[in-house]
Amino acid sequence: MKPRKFILVVVLASLMTGCGFGIPQRVDYSPPPPVIIAAPPATSGAIYQDGIDVRLFEDLRAHRVGDIITIRLNENTTASKSSSTATSKSGDADIATPNILGQDVSRDGNPILSAALSSEAEFSGEGSSAQSNSLDGDITVTVIQRLPNGNLMIRGEKWVTLNQGDEFIRLSGIIRPADIAPDNSVASSRVADARITYSSKGVLAAANKMGWLQRFLQSMWFPN
Repeated sequence: MKPRKFILVVVLASLMTGCGFGIPQRVDYSPPPPVIIAAPPATSGAIYQDGIDVRLFEDLRAHRVGDIITIRLNENTTASKSSSTATSKSGDADIATPNILGQDVSRDGNPILSAALSSEAEFSGEGSSAQSNSLDGDITVTVIQRLPNGNLMIRGEKWVTLNQGDEFIRLSGIIRPADIAPDNSVASSRVADARITYSSKGVLAAANKMGWLQRFLQSMWFPN
């Protein structure tokens, strides 16, 4: 390979690496395939028959793989931080004219070995940060796995298509059956290891993103 071509390949590889830096791994949010249960053979001549029953006292809350459950989103986070630092230091030193045999060391009547030193340093720094987030709404997800201790792993997403793009919300985590309300819902604060994503795709979302060159100039591959 010629030197020019080799340099071009290295530059292109660096650009592609810089552009891809920080992109999260794609997670599959599709529901698990339904579990097909073979129907028992039909019987006749009896009062109660298989496949024809009414469950008057069955708990309708999610407890099996493939069941759906509604998550009540009520996320509110607020964080603030401030810091202030101030330092000051000063020093003075005077060296008097030395005296030898009762006479000052001088030249033409001017002392030549006297000196005076002084130093002063000051520093002042201050910083503050504040952040607030809020997310309200509902999303219905699917039970994808039942753990040995009875907890349920859930995962799901909801897409809303608007005239300028798509908005979506994704959620995954672990819930306890005891936290499921009678209406088959769970508060988002009760979801363990919760991963909640709210984003959008389309013209408006693209307009709010930096271009690939700007992302590269602000990545770890481009020194400041």
